[in-house]
Amino acid sequence: MRLITSVEELNERYGGVTEASVAKVTKTLTPLYRQMIETSPFMALATVGPEGLDCSPRGDIGGVVRVIDEKTLHLPDWRGNNRVDSLANIVRDPRIALMFLIPGSNTTMRINARAVVAIDDEVLLSFEMDGKHPRSVVVITIDEVYFQCARAVMRAELWNADRFVDPSSLPTPGLLLKAAKEDFDQETYDREWQQRAAKTMW
Repeated sequence: MRLITSVEELNERYGGVTEASVAKVTKTLTPLYRQMIETSPFMALATVGPEGLDCSPRGDIGGVVRVIDEKTLHLPDWRGNNRVDSLANIVRDPRIALMFLIPGSNTTMRINARAVVAIDDEVLLSFEMDGKHPRSVVVITIDEVYFQCARAVMRAELWNADRFVDPSSLPTPGLLLKAAKEDFDQETYDREWQQRAAKTMW
């Protein structure tokens, strides 16, 4: 297999960067970038730590992050599996990357930033949902923000309902667990999942 082993080879193969690709990068949220970020209910959070990389899905009703100002975002950490992979990475290495999706839009938003994990009572209480609060909030300081070309979402036909996969054709979470641990009780896990999720959403 022939490999590219230098940035110079990459640049030679791919050519120059367009003006738009450079001009779109800003150090703070412009008003329009803020509108895009506040509209997004879902993002992927990428972190790095001594054990390696982690990429975690994050979603929230009414917007996945809260915009505090042109440089600062708050991301509540709602109920999950308690692995805290992303948070453990952040407390040891503050570098993060975010990619936001907006249902129905082909334009994605990207942010490279630094983060800390906060547990101030006032901040936690401000995110109350159904009488519950996140156990921590990731405070994000933006280094750069830009929108991503729509081609990937368009190629995927991500929002085309005619292309949606029937969930019944896919393995259930219980089956996935059983494949990793042979004696796992897949039937009980799948049977109780919906009720368990409803009680632990927040």
